[in-house]
Order: sequence, then structure tokens, then C-alpha cells
Amino acid sequence: MDRRHFLKQSSLVSSLFFAPNFVKAFENMSASSLGYKRLVIIQLAGGNDGLNTIIPFNNDVYYRNRPSIGIQKNNLIKVTNELGFHPNLQPLKKLYDQGHLTIINNVGYPNPNRSHFRSTDIWQTASHSDQYLQTGWIGRYLDTYGDKPYNAIEIDDSLSLALKGQNINGIATKNPQVLFRTSQDPYFKNVLEHYQDEHLSEHNLGYLYKTMIAAESSAKYIFEKHKTGYNKQEYPNNEFSNQLKTTSRLINSGIETKVFYSSLGGFDTHAGQPIKQSRLLKMYAEGIEAFVSDLKQQGTFKDTLILTFSEFGRRVKQNAANGTDHGAASNVFIIGHQLKTPGFYNEMASLSNLDENGDIKYTIDFRSIYATILGKWLAVEDKAVLDNSFSKLDFI
Repeated sequence: MDRRHFLKQSSLVSSLFFAPNFVKAFENMSASSLGYKRLVIIQLAGGNDGLNTIIPFNNDVYYRNRPSIGIQKNNLIKVTNELGFHPNLQPLKKLYDQGHLTIINNVGYPNPNRSHFRSTDIWQTASHSDQYLQTGWIGRYLDTYGDKPYNAIEIDDSLSLALKGQNINGIATKNPQVLFRTSQDPYFKNVLEHYQDEHLSEHNLGYLYKTMIAAESSAKYIFEKHKTGYNKQEYPNNEFSNQLKTTSRLINSGIETKVFYSSLGGFDTHAGQPIKQSRLLKMYAEGIEAFVSDLKQQGTFKDTLILTFSEFGRRVKQNAANGTDHGAASNVFIIGHQLKTPGFYNEMASLSNLDENGDIKYTIDFRSIYATILGKWLAVEDKAVLDNSFSKLDFI
């Protein structure tokens, strides 16, 4: 493998290369500062339609705006006298009945952006809609309270902005064995074993050299821990469930990782939404069911909190292609063992009082959810990570 190919392909370098002062942070921070709880973040990428996920089935406005894609009362899963789940979310209904699910409605932020890329950046950096940050909120958590790249792992081949910090980046890997094998590549090993700092000092390659040492160490650690973990639950055979399967195995190995990040894409349902969203929600719900069962059987569910979000919801009114266009506020799912407010955390916003674009108005800022998780679950100073004070919620 030549140098250019290696730098392009290696998830090790893509995870760690853009981390200024990485080595200094790596040496100086205390491992004991992270606590013991774990957070699993799942992004439903593309903008999941929250109104066909949690359905206000007694609301005539909903059916008038969605004459052909609205979920009919006799098909949905009724949860309260007003709200029901999409029919493919039966596994979530079980979690709801067990007190393991909190649904937060109308989550968004002021002056919402309806671009996938920009809104995803806003959610991943916890920025204002007119603010552009180069670090993610999990990356800043690592900067302040972490000490190693593997304190946050994304189950993917590339690292999201959410896990990129100023001093430390998380690690991205779909397969710990492949990650480790990459770190043992002859070119990689040749650099580590034969080049001296003075040879690499030109063009700032000394920094790359030290970063690669840390990357190799992380890859080895993740691989060794992954080998000691196992799954007790059978998972559906799809990429999303495989992400959760790997996450569970790592959690159950006792790895020193506090945040795991994964995603399920395809939710940009401008056309033919009913079939597409049904398939994806089924995949999500069945994967979550297997994941929670696996954690429960191994005693790690009690110390795991699962956050599911999408970068925005969809427009209330369906379009001419049996789909929905980009919207604003939507619902967020919190799954955990001992939730303080299980069930519906708040009422759904009025469908008769929409914003100027025909979208649901937000009533809860998503950064209040982050602040709550940081302060109450991960037991850190949320303002130090978010660089702002946000009111905390009462779900944990």
C-alpha cells in the first residue's frame, strides 16, 4: 500500500489526523474523569418524518394535510387517547410499556435550517443556526473530560463532526478487527519502526508520526477488548443492526468508551414515503429491540442511555409525490433503564399553528437534551462542553 492510498483509506488517520495538540492532551488528561455511564447516540439520517412516527390520530388537521400518506387509526399502535406509534414500532411499544422509553415532542432550535448538511452540523456541534463551529459536542466533551480517542467510538468508516474535538478526536470503525489489521499495514509499521522524529520534523510530519502511534495503540486496545466481549442476543441481518451488535459487544467487554455513535440513513422521503419509512422504522425498531435485550442479558442496560434523533422533521402537508419535504421540529427518543419521566415527556405542538413554512414549531431546544445528558447522566459540567447554559429537562 503506497503512502497516498494509506492516508486516504485508513480510518485511523481520518479519525485522528485533524486533532491539533492531540499528543499534549493525550498525555495530560486523567482517565478517571469520565465516570461510568455510557451514551449511545443514533441518528436517523435524512430527516425522519416525526408525524408519521408518532401519530396524532384524533387530529383532523393531520388527516386533511395527509390524505394519502397519513397512518389510519386502525393501522397504528395506540398509546394514549391522542397519540399512537407507527405500526412497525411495536418493539418500541414494549419498551414504552416497560417504562424504558421517553418521547420528547417538538424538538428543534430557533431559526431552523432545512439543509441536510447544515442542520446535521448544527445538531452535531450544538451551535446556533447562524454559528459555524469546527468541533462537535462529543469532541468537546472529549477535550474537557477525556484522555484517549477510544473514549468515543463511531461505528462507521469515517468520523462525524460530532466526535471531532480541538485536542482529541474519537475513533471511527465498523469492524475492530479490520481497524487493527489496518494499523498493522506494512507502510504504517514501517513509519512507526524506522522513522525518527528528526526525519519527520519537516512539513510537521512529527505530529503525524505521534498521532499514528496513538492510533495504533487505540486500534490494538479496541480490538483486544472486542475479542473479550460477546453477544447473547441474535440480531437482524442488516447494516444498522450490525452497528448495534458491535456496540453491544464493546460495551459488554468493559471497554473505556463513554459515547458510541451510529446512524441509519435513507429518511429523506420526498417521494413514496409510506413504503420507505415503514421499512426503515422496522429496521430501527427491531435493531433496538435486539440491542436492549442483549444489554439486559449481560447487566449493562442499567448503565446505558440511548438517544435517537434526526436532523429535522418533515413538512406537515404531504407533497404531490406521496412524500414530505424538509421540515423543522420533530420527536426525540430516549431509552434507558430508570427514566424519571417515561412515556410522553410533553404534548405534541399544535398542527393549526405552524410556522411560515408550514412546519411544526419547536418547543424544546435540542441542546437542553444535551445539557441534561451531560449534567445528569455523564455527570460533567454541561456549560463547559456546550459553551452556553441551557435549561435541563426532567427525563433522567
